[in-house]
Amino acid sequence: MNPIKIAQIGISHEHAAGKIATLRQMPDVFEIVGVVDDSASTAAKVPSARENFDGLPFVSEEELYRIPGLQCVTVEVPNGDLVPTALRCMEHKLPMHMDKPGGEDLALFKKLLDGCKAKKLPFQMGYMFRGNPAFQFCLKILREKWLGEVFAMDADMNHNYGGDAYQEYLGKFHGGIMFNLGCHLIDFVVAAMGAPRNVVPFLQSTADLPDSIHNNCTAVLEYPHANLVLRSCSRMSGCVASRRMRIAGTNGWIDLSPLERFDDVPISLTMRLTTPKGGYDAGIHTIEFSVRHDRYREQMLELAGMIRGEVTNPYSYEHDYLVQQVVLAASGYAKWR
Repeated sequence: MNPIKIAQIGISHEHAAGKIATLRQMPDVFEIVGVVDDSASTAAKVPSARENFDGLPFVSEEELYRIPGLQCVTVEVPNGDLVPTALRCMEHKLPMHMDKPGGEDLALFKKLLDGCKAKKLPFQMGYMFRGNPAFQFCLKILREKWLGEVFAMDADMNHNYGGDAYQEYLGKFHGGIMFNLGCHLIDFVVAAMGAPRNVVPFLQSTADLPDSIHNNCTAVLEYPHANLVLRSCSRMSGCVASRRMRIAGTNGWIDLSPLERFDDVPISLTMRLTTPKGGYDAGIHTIEFSVRHDRYREQMLELAGMIRGEVTNPYSYEHDYLVQQVVLAASGYAKWR
């Protein structure tokens, strides 16, 4: 098959440089036919890896929509611009990959999803753990109840990168780092366990920052028999390499740390079962997954399959809407329904 003609709107989202690097490594699947430079925006957070875009054809957004044979767009603008930009792509009937999260206005996000559904447009959210084999294994474990009834989860998305500029960026959003990064964990939890019974946010700042910059956040998602605690702080030294997810149930537990790695070492998960499940005996198991060098490749291959009609998006429009409802509640924008 001919490569899919794809364009990217934005170089300023935190995942923008990585996303374009992945696409450039897949010339048999994608042909990059245009990139829109949004770095003049006052909301922009320009990526350090700008060299990832060297040699690509830069166009205006208006020119992008006129590219002959354009089949798909990746939307990689700053968080506050994601949904408005994606709405314009939807109006031009373009399938798209839109990075996370789904904006601060739930009604606007619903308009986007409803429009894509009505036009039968493939729409993929950029939650990076959807392509992570360890997370997909955990999803299988929880859906098939290998752990029995889950009663606890503790997970974090802590880090210490970005310096002062990153803290200022977080300050643009009331939901701070829970809105910006906690959403990745929420997407996984909702896929595994559905809608929570209650969501309680705790939005704080570390002592070195103004109270308005919520860079130290926790959210508790309550289910009928479980409390799930999600954390994210931007002042945790060296913690990207030790981000952790621990889930416990009546038949055992799983412990995943780090959540991802790209250093030629496999991701490793520890699981304990009190009774056999899924072909595993009772006891402790260490499960290794293949070495990964690219965070986004699996999702981009899935996107190609969606555009070609070869696969159906495993994450429905309804799932994405529910995730955004939980994200906004966990980020303090609205009380849980």
